[in-house]
Amino acid sequence: MATIEVKVPDIGGYDDVPVIELLVAVGDSVKKDQGLVTLESDKATMEVPSSADGVVKSISVKLGDKVAEGTVIAILETAATDAAGESKAAPAAAPAPAKAAEAAPAASPAPAAPSAPAAPAPSAAAASGRKADVECHMLVLGSGPGGYTAAFRAADLGLDTVLVERYATLGGVCLNVGCIPSKALLHAAALIDETSHSADIGLDFGTPKIDLGKLRDFKQNKVVGTFTKGLAGMAKQRKVRVVTGTGRFVSPNELEVTGEGGSQLIRFEQCIIAAGSQAVKLPGFPWDDPRVMDSTDALELAEVPKKLLVVGGGIIGLEMATVYRALGSEVTVVEFMDQLMPGADPDLVKPLADRLKKQGVAVHLKVKAAGTEASKQGIKVSFEPATAGGSAPEAQLFDRVLVAVGRAPNGGKLDADKAGVQVTERGFIPVDRQMRTNVPHIFAIGDLVGNPMLAHKATHEGKLAAEVAAGEKKEWVARVIPSVAYTDPEIAWVGVTETEAKAKGLKIGVGKFPWAASARALGLGRSEGFTKLIFDEATHRVIGAGIVGVHAGDLISELALAIEMGCEAADIGHTIHPHPTLSESVAMAAEVYEGTITDLYIPKKKA
Repeated sequence: MATIEVKVPDIGGYDDVPVIELLVAVGDSVKKDQGLVTLESDKATMEVPSSADGVVKSISVKLGDKVAEGTVIAILETAATDAAGESKAAPAAAPAPAKAAEAAPAASPAPAAPSAPAAPAPSAAAASGRKADVECHMLVLGSGPGGYTAAFRAADLGLDTVLVERYATLGGVCLNVGCIPSKALLHAAALIDETSHSADIGLDFGTPKIDLGKLRDFKQNKVVGTFTKGLAGMAKQRKVRVVTGTGRFVSPNELEVTGEGGSQLIRFEQCIIAAGSQAVKLPGFPWDDPRVMDSTDALELAEVPKKLLVVGGGIIGLEMATVYRALGSEVTVVEFMDQLMPGADPDLVKPLADRLKKQGVAVHLKVKAAGTEASKQGIKVSFEPATAGGSAPEAQLFDRVLVAVGRAPNGGKLDADKAGVQVTERGFIPVDRQMRTNVPHIFAIGDLVGNPMLAHKATHEGKLAAEVAAGEKKEWVARVIPSVAYTDPEIAWVGVTETEAKAKGLKIGVGKFPWAASARALGLGRSEGFTKLIFDEATHRVIGAGIVGVHAGDLISELALAIEMGCEAADIGHTIHPHPTLSESVAMAAEVYEGTITDLYIPKKKA
């Protein structure tokens, strides 16, 4: 073994360039050209790559240090070299674009997101010895946004690809029974709400007549059906073979898929696990009673219950509460934590909470469902305070109960141990920055590799995994991932929240523009929202943002890009936004922070 110093290469003559991110830790195994740290000059962001394969023995810099060409970044322990300077260890073969005999070994993966440690790597099962029904280079297990993206990208890169999906149509939970049908129903709810208030501006449409059959048809056939047909067409165009059924590993290179027509054995060279997550079913509820629903059941829209209890005040619970309230249900929400939508800043949630109260939705915080009793008349639920000394409402009878307390990863349902893949006790699969599991030719993406469990995160991970499998040198380097609640009003945030910044003792400044001063928001009759930007006081760079109001989810992407690009307040404020739009509130929030805003009067603070 030998040790080498990894130094900052020529970075264009820049000196005193700050280190903004450490990409590895002491003890990590790294490959040649893998990024070790990220630097950021006034003009660009760049990574310092490893000059060899090895193990990180020490890191010579820390966050905030300023470096220049020749600065030592890390010390690596590498394999011994011969006289020619070549490693005596046999080199690892990179995966070929197609028909590779064996996938490339990877560095030991550092768990990316699972909060629980993985158990020791299981011993893989031996190959079955059976004749395979299907053989392929790339197998993708799960066809949600991450899975179908991975499969399509792998096929585009020349890999013979098979896509396994348990549903009869592609799209996974998100498209079939998740985010897409829920947004269709939320659109209907928004129309109902708009027309109910249209009389305020002189347009009276009367009480809406709701045809549940037509609404279900719109959701399932016009929206979901159109999308699934599109995915099936793209799979066919790319020659991606689709196998329908539930997949479980048999060995490191074999998967058995069980469907209505029996089982099939698929033999693969590389695999991307994209099996997603499932709704958490709290114990104590009579789950055999159809009146107790998870999010999938709620989207079926079997009926509009007179009284609906929503257990869980997170994004999913509040979105479905929004739908059912608009359709006519009397809705009660109980949340274990001290605010709705835990994780978002309280000020972002307040306009939503105020609107729900005005609409007659009963919200109980720091309360848990303590017991349930099913009868012909309904589901009787009793409540308890979540904290000592708290209060809880009296037991009530509900026509239906929706339990929406989160989702659990499906990693433990795949017999992944037979492939030698590590899975945590909670069902997460640890991966490295290239989305590789501890088994080099098997990747994992999406919900089952860790939070946040978001479709747009899975999509990017799926594309990356396919590209790495095809031999490209890439890794996961996203700085921020936006979150959106499609409630009314919508809530969206990205990067560091104000609550998180204060908890960590970060020195921040906040620019907040109220939509009461937005001409566009006033014209829409929806001035309850605001746009908030969070800046690092030392650099004036935006590090976080939150928006509450109509179309907040459509506005947050600009701020995600601004954070990725390292924009300062002036960069945002000096970018001309069209008027009158909701998007100009982003620029105005930056101007509030800088003290240059003219659309508000903010008295100067006394020195």
